[in-house]
Amino acid sequence: MRKSKHHATGDARVRFRSTKTYGHDIGLSCCFRQWRSTSHCRFLHGYALAVHLEFEADDLDARSWVMDFGSLRPVRQWLEQTFDHKTLVAADDPLLSEMQTMDEVGLIQLVVLPHVSCEAFAEHIYSWVRGWLAEQNLSPRIRLAEVHVREHGANAAKVLA
Repeated sequence: MRKSKHHATGDARVRFRSTKTYGHDIGLSCCFRQWRSTSHCRFLHGYALAVHLEFEADDLDARSWVMDFGSLRPVRQWLEQTFDHKTLVAADDPLLSEMQTMDEVGLIQLVVLPHVSCEAFAEHIYSWVRGWLAEQNLSPRIRLAEVHVREHGANAAKVLA
């Protein structure tokens, strides 16, 4: 492990974490359904999702940061392209062709994902952000420790590294 002059404690076991949150207020408003559900979740419904990213490092950079939040613009853009005013449908949804027709006529903006759920969204975000960190040559120093997705105050899911 590379020791950093930025360790406040001098303890090599110390890890640092910083968080970036895209709250319900930024407009990640999407519509989806869980077609396998027997409850009301089988119907199209929507939420303004909130996404919380937690980054971890064993040492701080020259600015004493884990992550330069200013560099996260591509992450926010991808979140907006994937979730904002989109209809998210599972690849195996039996009504996928009907959803594709609605997309073709301009009724919805369709995003097809392998799975659709709050947990699946957290996993999808986790995978994409980890890949982005690698592309930016930020990993392995910076690790994505957690992705937390909230539908609203009562429903949320997490993916932990």
